[in-house]
Amino acid sequence: MDDSGNPDHRDPVTGEPENLRLVHLLRAVTVEFGLRQADFAARNGMHPTDVRALICLLDAARANEAATAGLLGARLGLNSAGTTAVIDRLERLGHVARIRDDHDRRRILLRVEPQAIRLGREFFGPLIDGVLQVLDAFDPAERETVRRFLTATHAAFAPEPRP
Repeated sequence: MDDSGNPDHRDPVTGEPENLRLVHLLRAVTVEFGLRQADFAARNGMHPTDVRALICLLDAARANEAATAGLLGARLGLNSAGTTAVIDRLERLGHVARIRDDHDRRRILLRVEPQAIRLGREFFGPLIDGVLQVLDAFDPAERETVRRFLTATHAAFAPEPRP
């Protein structure tokens, strides 16, 4: 029996398992975020995959990973031709630059340009600020619980390595 007196952790109104309700909430958030990404893409003459590519490249930069076409293709689940098409589109729009690796001049790295970062901040900044306000209402232990949940959920959704 849980703290509410509910013996099997089901919502008393819908009968739905409580954990499944959390999965549905997470799905609703991801759907909404996907809609916002699609809106951002449409407003800026991009394909939704282009926005996902920019996010992957920004994530790689934050993780101090070398952002190569191979890494981008693997993260997006694209073949070489599809990856090249995304990079070409983003480069034409001035959102991404191809630069030579200082350590290995044969390797080409991808860098998100400042104008793309500015566009993203203008559009997504208010949304991110809203999420930060929500998190500010949580104490450190609650934020750690949210972090553990999201980290474990992300790992559960991570694709298996491709050959």
